[in-house]
Amino acid sequence: MNKRLLALTLACASFAPLTANAADYVIDTKGAHAAIHWQASHLGYSYNTGRFNTFSGTFSFDPEHIEKSTVNVTVKTDSIDSNHAERDKHLRSDEFINAEDYPTAKFSSTKVVSTGDKNFDIKGNLTLHGETAPITIHAHLVGAGDDPWGGERAGFTGTTTLNLADFNIDAMGMVKKVDLELFVEGVKQG
Repeated sequence: MNKRLLALTLACASFAPLTANAADYVIDTKGAHAAIHWQASHLGYSYNTGRFNTFSGTFSFDPEHIEKSTVNVTVKTDSIDSNHAERDKHLRSDEFINAEDYPTAKFSSTKVVSTGDKNFDIKGNLTLHGETAPITIHAHLVGAGDDPWGGERAGFTGTTTLNLADFNIDAMGMVKKVDLELFVEGVKQG
């Protein structure tokens, strides 16, 4: 009887639909395969640009069930880099991001929604300058699969705009918003 039950269970399992589970990834900052770039208006005449040099994060990605995907990122605010030492000192000051009092910024997704053909809206909460506000990152899957070292990777781009007033950043009234451009490549864990 037990052998029949086991055979029936295995037979049923072989006909069950196969479903992919969300895979967990670590963002590859050590290999310099990820970047957070920013752009902000300079007096309305041009743009200052830069990046954050130090950040870490993880994400879970399930291409069959996008809604099960998650993202968590932590950024060291004193790693802001505009390629100009005096400007960077000013950006780190309490007139802007106040890196001394708020050494990290954190993003945690609350919802991921497919918007068609490898595109997603990643909704979540960003904590910056001691304030938490909802943002939406417009993301695109660049690709996923095996790498030459026997692992698996997935890569995305993303964009969002931060309204500085949402984070209680006055920026001396000169800058109202900052555009972010994200490049994320993750290494699959486990």
